Parts: sequence; structure tokens; C-alpha cells
Amino acid sequence: MINYPGGINKKHYQEKKRRIVSKNSAANRGMSLEDSINQSNEFYAEMDRALILKRPTPINVVKVDYSRGALIKEAYFEKQSTTDYNGIYKGKYIDFEAKSTHLKTSFPLNNITSHQIEHLKGVIRHGGIAFFIIEFEIQQQAFLIDAQYVITFINENKRKSIPYLDIVNNGIEIKKSYRPALLYLDAVDKMYFDKII
Repeated sequence: MINYPGGINKKHYQEKKRRIVSKNSAANRGMSLEDSINQSNEFYAEMDRALILKRPTPINVVKVDYSRGALIKEAYFEKQSTTDYNGIYKGKYIDFEAKSTHLKTSFPLNNITSHQIEHLKGVIRHGGIAFFIIEFEIQQQAFLIDAQYVITFINENKRKSIPYLDIVNNGIEIKKSYRPALLYLDAVDKMYFDKII
């Protein structure tokens, strides 16, 4: 009989693992979208599937209190941040923004800034893959939607939000799991790589 760490035997270990996996949707329910993506990115890096990083927001530190271990007392944003994440997947540069909404029937476009749109236009222009991950918190669903679709929607509509059904019909739902929390690279494959012949 093989004993796992802590003296647990194989049968007990497999049963415990099965219970953890069966509760995966409940385990991830309290996780924010950003936490889910960060956890997924760590998993993808460990598996050597992709290298995707959270882009830090550039800040300028003005005042530091060194008496308490370098505690920042005053700082300001140097410039507006572009998008949340970027990296390399299957030899392609990818760049995306993650957004979440409490609304049930639409995604408000005022959540997207003009400099983010301009940045994503540049990514597309230079041959990169650009998209949004949009989470509807009430439905507990997340979708990958191509940035060009969002850009076209903004340019061609006077609406201030994208209807939920438009996102369902034009995006790809991202499956949730225990690890990674969001299987968003599977959605990237369906949106961008499965179309390549």
C-alpha cells in the first residue's frame, strides 16, 4: 500500500481529491475574476502551456515610512494603465482586459476606457490576439469576446451597453474548473486557433 504525505493511503487520497473536485464550482464562487485569472495563469505557466502575466499599474511613490518596513504613505498613478494581461501563447502575442458586471442583461461600455480601446486596436494592427474576458456575476458566467467585435460594436451602435445575448452569441463561454479556475485558453483555442486550417 502506498502512503501519501501525512500517512494517508491511496484510496483515501483519491476519495478526498474527488470530493474537492466535485465542489470546484462552489470553491471558486467567492473568487474574484482577477484572482481566477491569476490562478489560471500560474497553472498555465507551471504546465508550460503559456506565459501570461498581469500588467502592473505604474505608480510613482512620493512618501515612504521606513519605520514600519517600507510602508508606502503617498503615491499616485504615473499614467493610465492599458490592459490587465499580456503574454505569449502558441507563438502569438495575446493581450486582454478582464471586466466584471453585476448587471444581468448587458455589459456597460463605460467599463472600457478609450485608451484601452486604442491599445487593443494597436495589438490587432500588429498581428496580436486581443480580447476581453467579461464576467456576468449574477449568472456566474464568463465569456471570451474578441476585441474587434467590441470595437465594431462601439463604432456602429449608439447603445451604452452590449446586450448579454450578443455576448452569448458572439463570444465563447469560459468553462470553470478547480485548477485552473478558468479554462480561458480553451476558449482562446476555439476563437482563434481552431479557425486556422
